[in-house]
Amino acid sequence: MKLGGKIALGAAAAALGATVVKAAMFTPENNEAKALPPERVDVERYKKNLSDAIKIPTISNRDDSLVDWSQFDAFHAFLKERYPLIHENLSLEIVGKASLMYLWQGTDASLDPIAMLAHQDVVPVSPGTEGDWKHDPFGGEEADGYIWGRGALDIKNHLIGVMDAVETLLEDGFVPKRSVYILFGHNEETMAGKDSGASLMCQVLKERGVHLEAILDEGGAILPVNVKGLLDVNLAGVGVAEKGYADFEVSIDALGGHSSQPPKHTALGKMAHIIQDLEDNQFKAELTPMMQELFDRIGRRVCFPAKLITCNLPLLKPVILEIMKQIPPAACMTRTTTGVTMASGSPAPNVLPQRATINVNFRIMPGESIADVEKHIRKVSRYKDIDVKLIKGKEPSAISPTDSKAFQVIDEICRAMNPKNLVAPYLVMGGTDACNYEAVCENIYRYSPFMVNTELLLTTHGTNERIPTDCLEDGIAFFKRYIKAMCE
Repeated sequence: MKLGGKIALGAAAAALGATVVKAAMFTPENNEAKALPPERVDVERYKKNLSDAIKIPTISNRDDSLVDWSQFDAFHAFLKERYPLIHENLSLEIVGKASLMYLWQGTDASLDPIAMLAHQDVVPVSPGTEGDWKHDPFGGEEADGYIWGRGALDIKNHLIGVMDAVETLLEDGFVPKRSVYILFGHNEETMAGKDSGASLMCQVLKERGVHLEAILDEGGAILPVNVKGLLDVNLAGVGVAEKGYADFEVSIDALGGHSSQPPKHTALGKMAHIIQDLEDNQFKAELTPMMQELFDRIGRRVCFPAKLITCNLPLLKPVILEIMKQIPPAACMTRTTTGVTMASGSPAPNVLPQRATINVNFRIMPGESIADVEKHIRKVSRYKDIDVKLIKGKEPSAISPTDSKAFQVIDEICRAMNPKNLVAPYLVMGGTDACNYEAVCENIYRYSPFMVNTELLLTTHGTNERIPTDCLEDGIAFFKRYIKAMCE
């Protein structure tokens, strides 16, 4: 072998050896978690209360006049009946139409309080799908290892879990040093609606000079991930940010008239070009620091052969990003998404449309804004005489840190409860009440401590929504441990 070949071979061997050593050292950080004492949990009470909570159809609507407020009154009475110690020991205010603000006063006024969030409202069952349910969507039945019904996953399981945890802590005689707010909005599901209960409660806190140490709201669940020979973990995704939301109405005018004498492009024809322009010119994708941390944490837990790749993730970012862009569920984590959802044109089949209109839904990445979206629409459209109107929107959230006390507490509790649990930050695609509290809190986390597989998560807002009963005990135990760790 020539000298040059020997040198190249030696360099390759050295690089491979270095990679093997790097992979061997690419291990989870802080993987050891101290054992936690068992928590007293009344699972039967929780199951009964969740079941009965589902039976109260607290359905919200963007139009307040269409809401049955008596159901929210009934739900408030239900909580008072089932959680007597909470209502004896915590103060309670009703904010706005029906939002609930509880305060568990701590003993040390110098400590900023924490807040536990959930929302009371649920979405309706889509008309015509009632017969597709295996069990009454508002029956709260326990069957086949599940509790069934609207709200079982979104999010009365979380709300009842918080209430059960606090009631049990009161039964245990726990006294918090740090005050605890329990904040239950009444219209989270209306998506960016005006005067949301959460925004009103934040306004109350701000006016009173309250600054929160941390917020815990709904968000990621615990997903079992088992790829044979590669990865076997329970992925506990903690939402550290959420996308913004915007509905834009885009319209273009053209000459109307009889359909027997059409021009080259009608208003709808021009609108087809606009749709093509929007879909062909997506927002720029990038692998954010948040996603890089997610991949890093997962990469440290894969089996050894795969670690030869995952330990070099920084070098592979362009490849990873290109792959993610081709997969819609992954692409949405890398960029602001564009979804054309509605269209209208002529009022009759033989009339040329004088105006064509579409609704375009955008889910906006942190770091971008509603104003950026409008600029993008105008920039990519080949027609510059379009009308662009914001129908509804909310800006993306700030990104919460992963080095805060609250995030570390979540991480430590999860790992201590099950060594297979892998806690990682992620971006929430939908909306939560939590983003409304940025004026009074920087450490906002979205996490529901219930193990649920992907198939079940898809029933959220859909048919046969249900939650496994075998994950309930750990959920309540997590809430108790989190409150104690933050407030002792």
